[in-house]
Amino acid sequence: MIPRDNLTSVVLVGGQGTRIRHLLPDLPKPLAPVAGRPFVEWVLRYLRSQGIARALLSTGYRADKIEEYAASLAIEGLEVRCAREPTALGTAGGFLHALERSGDRTGDALACNGDSLVLAPLGPLLRTLDDAAIDGALLAVRVTDAGRFGAVDADEQGRLRGFAEKRPGAGLVNGGVYLFRRTCIDRFPRGRPLSFEYDVFPALLAAGSRIRVVPCDAPFLDIGTEESLAQAGAFIRDNREWFA
Repeated sequence: MIPRDNLTSVVLVGGQGTRIRHLLPDLPKPLAPVAGRPFVEWVLRYLRSQGIARALLSTGYRADKIEEYAASLAIEGLEVRCAREPTALGTAGGFLHALERSGDRTGDALACNGDSLVLAPLGPLLRTLDDAAIDGALLAVRVTDAGRFGAVDADEQGRLRGFAEKRPGAGLVNGGVYLFRRTCIDRFPRGRPLSFEYDVFPALLAAGSRIRVVPCDAPFLDIGTEESLAQAGAFIRDNREWFA
């Protein structure tokens, strides 16, 4: 199993959050106040509860605000640093840039969003790389209605085949939590901007990489809409046991 204290987690906080910007005119979306703290702090506290000791915040839009927040943050046992994108690099581009800035050229890495939470144990995801045949993995959440999200398509062995278009009905949706072996990261496309779903995973699959889909039944929230942001406080209060 991967030693969690040696695993680098990159939290993606660079997006512009256009759908709710009218509610947060002076703040990037991950700093939206939720249950008394910026939402991204709940993401970081969840990671710490799962044994993660090092987190990089990949910043972009209003990076100064997030850097100011990070400088004042204190979560016992968790080191938090920022890596500012020079231009908009996309989700996977920001992930690569943060790793490059960190100086870590050898370790495996976890990617997650700073504006969403999947409250599932990370152990099953981390253990996928105990299998030397697996190059990476992603968390997929079982939902009763996948209409708002792209569905995850897996084969009979639980390996990723791709992402389906948004469609109503029950299914597995992408939780936005990804684990990559270092050798897999080295095979990412190098163009910029770079998206995980539209660029990285298709390229990896086309090259024969084996990506495990780890399904979970878990509380899941993203704060990308006015409605979901309004629900965020109750979501945190109802799931306090998941946060360090």
